[in-house]
Amino acid sequence: MPTERITFTGHDGSELAARLDLPDGPVLANALFAHCFTCGKDIPAARRIAARLASLGIAVLRFDFTGLGHSKGEFANTNFTSNVQDLVLAAKFMTERGNAPALLIGHSLGGAAVLKAGSQLDEIKAIATIGAPFDPGHVTHNFESALPEIQSEGVAEVNLGGRPIRIGQSFVEDVKQTALTDSIAKLNSALLVLHAPQDGIVSIDNASQIFLAAKHPKSFVTLDDADHLVTEAEHAEYAADVISTWASKYLNLHHHAADPDTPEGVVRSAEADSAGFLQDIQSGPHHHLLADEPISVGGTNKGLTPYGFLSAGLAACTSMTIRMYARRKGWSLDHVSVDVSHAKMHAGDAGENSKIDEWIRRITLLGDLDAEQRQRLLEIADKCPVHRTLEHSSRVVTELAV
Repeated sequence: MPTERITFTGHDGSELAARLDLPDGPVLANALFAHCFTCGKDIPAARRIAARLASLGIAVLRFDFTGLGHSKGEFANTNFTSNVQDLVLAAKFMTERGNAPALLIGHSLGGAAVLKAGSQLDEIKAIATIGAPFDPGHVTHNFESALPEIQSEGVAEVNLGGRPIRIGQSFVEDVKQTALTDSIAKLNSALLVLHAPQDGIVSIDNASQIFLAAKHPKSFVTLDDADHLVTEAEHAEYAADVISTWASKYLNLHHHAADPDTPEGVVRSAEADSAGFLQDIQSGPHHHLLADEPISVGGTNKGLTPYGFLSAGLAACTSMTIRMYARRKGWSLDHVSVDVSHAKMHAGDAGENSKIDEWIRRITLLGDLDAEQRQRLLEIADKCPVHRTLEHSSRVVTELAV
């Protein structure tokens, strides 16, 4: 995954540090990621989610808010409103360089910030929040013991996550006065709320309040036993998978895809990347797939190889044929799986340099089946229509489209 280090100007003129994680293949959409309170763009959750989204064709810009991480400026002089301003400027920067974001992703207080900023950015089509508070003032409980000093001195140094952070009175007053209800109701984009039921930092009732305040289209997905920082790789990757799958409906991730009006019964392949071999495969009007070649031969390894599709067809057809027969017989077949591998083999009598295609098929049958039933199902596998097609000669007729 290529990563580009860049900087842009924040709300007070400070230089903000950012990373743009890019797909290995074509960029299908652009996203902007806002990190959690006092965290940074490089926390594990941000890195993993950005990497996963990039692998799915979504370029992700993640940056450090003013005064945090590698960004310039004083965090003590910032507040929630200035964070939102930084977000808006990040979106503007991306647009000016040709990577206009269509997706906003916010983690914790960053989630509250994208909800606020989303109502100001007309180009945003989808917003996803992860463990976001409905009330931004909620974050003050993280440094509650320092509030008297902040009020009397105007600023205080607190320890958050093992790091000293200077927080000013402006921040405390701003988050306490900020309400998100109107901003959420005014969103002109789809909303996905991700939250863990066992989140001990921001309780899940915040997700309910955000969800109820939003208009449709909106969705809610639980992160099960993830912690607030989504520190486990499996949880971060799951969140990224959910976001990309959900967002594809609103971002048109497959804008390189073949015509969605492809007639039923027709499989159409169209180049998605003329520099490599990536193909958009449209089967009829409803099914989309990707075909590619391995990186070793100049592809980007984003989809099945052509022979992979042939192997998949044989494996699927075999499994379906076995299931159909067992169902008709009323046999106790609990599960079928079929492994298929492909190789080129010497053809023997056909000549020293001649080769034929060989598919090796390994069938696993689970269930209360006796030896005779298993043998019969193995024989039925050879009745699979794709098997018969591969074993017999075929004819390909080629025409030039007008």
